[in-house]
Order: sequence, then structure tokens, then C-alpha cells
Amino acid sequence: MNLPAATRAVYAVFILSGFAFASWASRIPSVRDSLELSPQSLGLVLLAMAVGSVIAMPLAGVVVGRFGTARTITLMALLGATGLALAGFGQSIGVLPVAIGLFLFGAGNGTWDVAMNVEGSAVEQQLGKAIMPRFHAGFSVGTVAGALIGSGMVALDVSPSVHLSAVAVLVAVAAPTAVRSFLAIAAPEEHEERRGNPLAAWTEPRTLLIGVFVFAAAFTEGTGNDWLAVATIDGYDAADALGTFTFALFLSAMTLGRWFGPAVLDRYGRVATLRVLSLTALVGLTLVVFGGSLPVAMAGAVLWGIGTALGFPVGMSAASDEPTHAAARVSVVATVGYVAFLAGPPLIGFLADDVGTLRALTVTGGLVALGLLVSGALRAPEPMSSAGAGRLVSEPPVDRSPP
Repeated sequence: MNLPAATRAVYAVFILSGFAFASWASRIPSVRDSLELSPQSLGLVLLAMAVGSVIAMPLAGVVVGRFGTARTITLMALLGATGLALAGFGQSIGVLPVAIGLFLFGAGNGTWDVAMNVEGSAVEQQLGKAIMPRFHAGFSVGTVAGALIGSGMVALDVSPSVHLSAVAVLVAVAAPTAVRSFLAIAAPEEHEERRGNPLAAWTEPRTLLIGVFVFAAAFTEGTGNDWLAVATIDGYDAADALGTFTFALFLSAMTLGRWFGPAVLDRYGRVATLRVLSLTALVGLTLVVFGGSLPVAMAGAVLWGIGTALGFPVGMSAASDEPTHAAARVSVVATVGYVAFLAGPPLIGFLADDVGTLRALTVTGGLVALGLLVSGALRAPEPMSSAGAGRLVSEPPVDRSPP
């Protein structure tokens, strides 16, 4: 078992996933113009990707349990690449091929997401120290790279068909190559439990509580991604550039929090760290909404980003604490989290019509408080023993020796 190589492989698939998503997102305006779509029509087309992910994620645990993480990512990379290329070529034909392509891309990406989190958690457990947040920071790096290259393609007047097809080829080649270095863990035939009722994990109290926590974390993160710039511009009469800069501060703080957060997790444990960060996010939100001036709101955006950084990745780690059931539980938690990413932006939009965009963000504070209340569910189960199986400990035993 080559643990450093496996670690690099997990980084690679997280980066590739973010890169593929951002590459598509960077060409949405071009596709809209090519198809002459109204905002409502564009929203319906984009919904196809969300539908593909929501359908695939609840079943992802079964797929990963049967085929393993490496083969699952290989298959889903090929499926997602096919969908991405179809969407790219379809924009010169009509709406239907784009919608079909996005559905396939969403389905592939959703299952890929579950598989890479399962593998990432396995690497984390072998290392004996927290690293999952850094894998998610890798996803963020991939999105930045995809967006920057996409901007360059637009500036050079490269068509979406050529651009997205090139990205599809890269994903189809690079992902199957990377997974060759994955850990040889939990072969499907070794754990018949994985082949049981695919809905069984949805009835486990701890898994559902972790799902509630991840729902709150995803809602908080998604609200910042989609509404922070708009809220800053509308609420403080800020110039567009300053509103975008405030959003950039939020993203930078979140990415840095994910990179440096594992050291804090190893020192203080999950629950204590997440509770402090939840309070940090609440303070940040309060400054953004009620700070009264743009500089104060910018400081709040930084605190909000830091406070949000670890919730989603640590939730994935908690769902994977028991490797035998990791795929099914990550599938549940990822599905719940993705629903929050989908539900959050429209809810804020509806509220903003009545109370204004800035004040609408206060609902996010309620979700942060909910996550704070259920954060105890993320304590790692004590290793099974005859003395007492299934007990929870304040933090997992950690081997802090270098890998």
C-alpha cells in the first residue's frame, strides 16, 4: 500500500471534479447566447444537471459498494465526460441535447462525489490525521483553474464545443489514470453488508443527524456563494467590483480554512472545532447583515468563510467513520447536503423579495445554529470491542506520526 501515492490520487480526483464543473459553468453564458435562452429557460436547462445528481446520489452507495471507489470513479468520469461533450456540441444543435448532456454530467458527477469522499476518508483513516478538508480545498483549486481557463477560452473566442470536448477528454483520461493509485480497501465481495437494503442508512439516527449538520453547512456555504456579492451590492450600495471582491474574500477565507483546518481538528477534535467555527460563522453573518458599513461587512465575510470551511468535509469524514458502511452513509449525507445547495438560493431569493437581500441572509444564521445543536453527532464511534461497541468518544484516537 503506497499511502503517499493514494493521497496524491485523491487530490487529483477532487481537483478534476472541480475543474470539470467550473469549465462547464464558465461557458454557461456562451451556451445561453447560442441557444437564445431567456433566464427562465436557462434555469430549466440547468435544472437537468441538478436532477441527474439528485437521482444518482441516493444510489451511489450501492454503486460504490458493488464496484469499489476506483472503478466507480472511472465509470462516472467516462459518463460525466460524455455528458460534458454532448452539452458542448449540443449547444450548436438545440436545447434537448444540452439538457441530456447535463443530466448525464450531473449523474456522473454526483456518484463521483460520493466515491471520492469515501476514498478520501479511507486515506484519512490510514494517515491517522485529518486531511479531508484539504481534499475539498483541492476541489476549490480545481474550480478556480477551470474558471480561469474558461475565461481565457472565451477571450480567445474558442467555441464551447471545442473547449468542453477538450475538458471531457482530459477528465476521461486523467481520472482513470489517477485512481490506479487508490488504496486497495474493502473489496466488494468482502462486505456483504454493502449489498443489503440501499435505504437502510436512511434510518440510522447518527447518519441522519450528520446529514442535518451537513445540510446546515451546505446551506450556509451555498448562500454565501450565491448571494453574498448581491447582498453586499444591494445592502450597502457598493460598486459591483467591491461586491465581487467581498465574495472573493469569503472564498479565500473558506479555502484557507480548509487547508489549515486539519491541524486544528487534530489538536482539538471535531466537535470542539466545529462548535467554535459555527460561532465564528454566526459572528460573521451578523457583521455582514447588521454591520452598517461595507468594511465591517467585508470583515464579516472573512469570518463567515472561515466558519463555513470545515463543516461539509468533516461531515463526509464522520459519515465514513466505519469503513464497512461508508459508501451508503456518505451517499445519504451527500444527498442531503446537495439538497441544501439546491434549496438555499431560491429560499433566499423568495425572502429577499419581501425583506431585502441583506436581511434575507438572517435565515442562514438559523441554519448555523441548528448545525451547532447537532454537532455532537460527529463524534467518532469508539472502535468496536467486547468492552463496549458503538460508544462515542469526544474525538478519535489520532496517530500524529508523519505518513
